[in-house]
Amino acid sequence: MTPIAEMVGSNRILRGESIVSPLGDYNLSAEREVLARKELVKKALSLLTEDAGNAS
Repeated sequence: MTPIAEMVGSNRILRGESIVSPLGDYNLSAEREVLARKELVKKALSLLTEDAGNAS
């Protein structure tokens, strides 16, 4: 999905683990997956609150 977002000119792209599990990683234990999800959501919120010209 990332190449498609780049192709259409998105300036706020956050890569997930996979298309099947974009906010999780089923290879992790349940506790570590929760922490990984929280970190991804924090990064996503950070991207959304940045000035669009500074986002990458």
